[in-house]
Amino acid sequence: MADSRPESDSQSRVSTSGKQRSWPFTILLSTLLPVVAAMVVYQLDSFDPAPLPLGQQQPLVVSLRNDRMLQGAELLGAGELQGPEDIAYDSTSNLIYTGCKDGWIKRVRLNDSAVENWVNTYGRPLGLALGHNNELIVADAYKGLLKISRDGEVELLTDEADGQKFKLTDGVDVADDGLIYFTDASYKYSLHEDIWDIMEGRPHGRFLSFDPITLKTRVLVSELYFANGVAVSPTQDYAIFCETVMRRCRKYYIKGNKQGQVEKFIDNLPGFPDNIKYDGDGHYWIALVSATSVPLDIALKYPFIRKAMIVMQKYTGRLHMEENAGVLAVDLEGKPVAHYYDRKLSMITSGTKIGNRLYCGSVVHPRILSLDLDQYPARATGGSK
Repeated sequence: MADSRPESDSQSRVSTSGKQRSWPFTILLSTLLPVVAAMVVYQLDSFDPAPLPLGQQQPLVVSLRNDRMLQGAELLGAGELQGPEDIAYDSTSNLIYTGCKDGWIKRVRLNDSAVENWVNTYGRPLGLALGHNNELIVADAYKGLLKISRDGEVELLTDEADGQKFKLTDGVDVADDGLIYFTDASYKYSLHEDIWDIMEGRPHGRFLSFDPITLKTRVLVSELYFANGVAVSPTQDYAIFCETVMRRCRKYYIKGNKQGQVEKFIDNLPGFPDNIKYDGDGHYWIALVSATSVPLDIALKYPFIRKAMIVMQKYTGRLHMEENAGVLAVDLEGKPVAHYYDRKLSMITSGTKIGNRLYCGSVVHPRILSLDLDQYPARATGGSK
């Protein structure tokens, strides 16, 4: 009995010492295993991003700014409009049309902000433009290019070009001669995979035209980096389209001595462009879904970071880094005039000026933002009134 206690104490000391020695190993193992697992998943994933030809893209600085546009904004159709991505204005009826993520194209009366369900495309209507016979032209991400009569009859105009089906029909506008100009943001990825197209860094987008008389669809420009909004110039000799990833808008000549040529309209935008609208008063309004930022710039510069983000998205969900969204006004030469934005805004996908008000749609948020530009103008100080 007398000898049993020392032996027991000795065994206890050995056991405790063994546990103490195992702790560093356990911590090391618990740290390394997730890292090793992540490396294996990264290596096995087939997603293969490419370098982007970004060059030195310092964002331009606009002297006139309203960086707190939410302070004076009104919200139209809050809760009734689910992701009103683009806006088309009918001045004869004082109605705006907008397409929502549930497939509904809705009408909003500007005099009392009443919202009405009009037509369901059973797809995802994005870009909208009024035609010359009181019809609505719709770039539907899933269906293709549609025409909707005033009676609400839906007609498919085209859903492919050069044997390739459209995967993400996006921006649209109509010229005075009836030709329809539109974009297919990606021939590889559909709308719910749009972030994959952006992160892959390859030019899958196209700028196209459709002739409603001959029913022919032409690819005018290919190999675009997420082709987006379209606006035909007031002189009808060129059209502008946006490339979201490259933070630029380009000019395509549709008539004249330069017909078929592509030139720069504006680049080094302070954010990533979506739709572009002409206001009839000498200005284009370019929606910016997000401002540039250090994380986004780094991700776009390095393919391995973009791959890591996509792999992470598969398991944890998308990383939302968009902020400081807004709208940039430029003149007919592409020179910046005024920048409206807010740190708390994200995913602004259209900006339409009607009278003295700016109406902003969003592909995700459940409302249209309306701002009185006279009461809350852009100022040289960068603040709002």
